[in-house]
Amino acid sequence: MKLLLTNTGSYPRIGEAAELQELRRTYAAWERGEKTLQKLRAAEDAATRAAIEEQIRAGLDLVTDGQVRWHDPISHLAGKLVGIEPNGLLRFFDTNFYFRQPVVRAVLSRQESLVLEEYTFARTVSAKPVKPVLTGPYTLAKLTLVEHEPYRRLEALVRAYAEILAAEIAALAAAGAEIIQLDEPAILKNSLDFPIFQRAMEFLARHKGRARLALYLYFGDSIPLYDRLQRLPIDVLGLDFTYNPKLVQRIVMSGSVKALGLGLVDGRNTKLEGPGEVARQIDRLLPRVQADVCYLNPSCGLEYLPRDRAFAKLAHLGTIRAAVKGAR
Repeated sequence: MKLLLTNTGSYPRIGEAAELQELRRTYAAWERGEKTLQKLRAAEDAATRAAIEEQIRAGLDLVTDGQVRWHDPISHLAGKLVGIEPNGLLRFFDTNFYFRQPVVRAVLSRQESLVLEEYTFARTVSAKPVKPVLTGPYTLAKLTLVEHEPYRRLEALVRAYAEILAAEIAALAAAGAEIIQLDEPAILKNSLDFPIFQRAMEFLARHKGRARLALYLYFGDSIPLYDRLQRLPIDVLGLDFTYNPKLVQRIVMSGSVKALGLGLVDGRNTKLEGPGEVARQIDRLLPRVQADVCYLNPSCGLEYLPRDRAFAKLAHLGTIRAAVKGAR
């Protein structure tokens, strides 16, 4: 079984070194009218390049752009759509991070790419394959305030977001993305909505072209939905193992027809896991997976950690893999 190392999504934007604080300083200056948009974009490019270089130095096989251009996982996408206006800040699940809540006031439409240009830039500066990441339609819809009557039914809003994301997925696949990640943490808190969620995933899967579609779930226990998640038309199922220690045994008992994203390293805790213990869990899991590849990654994005600890977490993945008997 091939076990690839990857990042789950975000990487801290700033660090202790002066050059790692340049993006924050430039953004503040831009808001004051002291820097041009061109200068801000150049700072974002430099921060993206640095995040990718650190992921590669940590030993990853598959990197992300670090999502350093994202203010949050919701408004970065929804804020680019026609029909959306920004509202106040809300807490993003049970983290200490916040997102600006979108308000739907008219029919939603996409007039520009959402992450395509970011992905294209990342590919040009990365020596490793790049995985674009999108927040999924269900999570976007659940965290959106609706003031446009036709979208007051959740399924209608999920479908509207799904249609927009389908176009983005198709564009990413056409641009050469081999794997595209969809983040859907909200479904773990709202299992009764699974039929709506499932229809959205089925719709998006029809637009992936030759790319592999990865669904990542975190900030909750996936055991209650595990069987239904296995039946979705996705290629990779990324799971957060930090919420229920019984998840490993659940997968060992039932197996997996999907390649798995093994979120066994806690992306919200600075402590490094014992590599031997994590390796033993992986050795139990890999024989139960009916795929030729799995991914070892943090349980969630790493923006919740200081930059030096985020790097340590990623480098630790290689230590764990080296201790896994059934990996190559």
